[in-house]
Amino acid sequence: MASRENTRSWRAIAILLILAGTIVLGGCATKLRELMPTPKIYPLPAAQTIFDEVPPERRKSNVDLLYITDRAPEEDPEAELPYGQQRSRFLVFGSVDVALLPRMDWKDLQRYSLSDPRDEQIVLEVGAVKELGRYPMEPYPLQADATGLRRDPDTLAAHRRANKALQAEVQRRLESAPSKQVMLYVHGFNETFATAAYTAAELCHFFGRVHVCSFFTWPASSTGNPLTSYVSTTESGQYSVGHLKKVIRTLAQTSGVEGIQLLAHSRGTAVLLNAIRELSIEAIAAGQSPAEALKFENWVLMSPDIDKDVASQQLEIFASDPDMITDWTSPHLPKFFRGRFTIYASSEDKALRLSQFLFRSADRVGQLTADDIPEHAQDYYDSVGSIDIIDNDEKRTDRWGHAYFTSNPRVSADLIELVRNGTPPGAPGRRLIRTGKITWKFPKD
Repeated sequence: MASRENTRSWRAIAILLILAGTIVLGGCATKLRELMPTPKIYPLPAAQTIFDEVPPERRKSNVDLLYITDRAPEEDPEAELPYGQQRSRFLVFGSVDVALLPRMDWKDLQRYSLSDPRDEQIVLEVGAVKELGRYPMEPYPLQADATGLRRDPDTLAAHRRANKALQAEVQRRLESAPSKQVMLYVHGFNETFATAAYTAAELCHFFGRVHVCSFFTWPASSTGNPLTSYVSTTESGQYSVGHLKKVIRTLAQTSGVEGIQLLAHSRGTAVLLNAIRELSIEAIAAGQSPAEALKFENWVLMSPDIDKDVASQQLEIFASDPDMITDWTSPHLPKFFRGRFTIYASSEDKALRLSQFLFRSADRVGQLTADDIPEHAQDYYDSVGSIDIIDNDEKRTDRWGHAYFTSNPRVSADLIELVRNGTPPGAPGRRLIRTGKITWKFPKD
């Protein structure tokens, strides 16, 4: 017992020193963040074995992530992060190590990960970042001949090599991934390379480390005046849609990948939804269903910062514009995903209130409750099937009430059941109360 108490004391001292910046650990020396609270699922007996099932090679006090980014590299040699908030003409990918500190063995990390509350603070830090490959600079050069324009052969060859390198890295990671699926996280506004990595790492950890864990980080603004930064971020999101499409398409075409879990937060949901829409049009034009051609499992939008009418139009266009689908021979509409399309929303989200004001938007998707969705809309989306809007009407668990998918243990537990286990709402493990044909909320107890 004394030995454990001494170890705990030294770890507490180490944490204080780390937070004070007096210990320099290898890597980028970025601002640390505390590990998200333990999801409510983990203290339950049925969930105690999740970490026991983690493959031995993944039982470490760090999370190794695959990153893909169109952020420009930082030019300042003293910069804490390798990539900043400017847009890049290159799409690059690599690996980043996120450490869970203080360093401990797997048994201790497992115990702390299952504890609520924890008797020791665990923090995250970005460690080694290694760029593994990059696509050619855009725009790709063109060559003119007597019959028209064609892509430069050397650039096209470089593009193919980058594709193969990214796919080879995914396949390497698949070898130790029990699910043989890729989890791709897309962050929102006011995020850096580091904060995006932190969220992807803690999601990966609490999902039980079963996926190839990856994140797409785009040049969202994280400094300066919040209003002007938000405007520039909105346009940077549009800039990044084509790059995210390229990433998802490449992942889906990777041999051995059995499914792709797509998760996005805040303004990143607009980037993801646009990419999904355009990729789906591509697949249908080729005579394939998006669910199979792109291996879509779940689509999860968390605190989506999108106007309700804009989002509806993007989704409904596939049914409402029959002339768009010209090469689809079946009388039935194509299937878009294998699992569920889930939206987590909260009327307590203060960040979306600001967005609502800036855009003069009647409703942001991330604010919706059952009362905001008329019966005819509930009927319509219920007919589509497997679409759920989950209202988190509990008090805020973070400053803005915008990051509840990690800060609220009930919401994160529900997310785990959805992504890890494919559990539908209302089933054992996802104890939600139905409030409409497609709407749910958490019980009050």
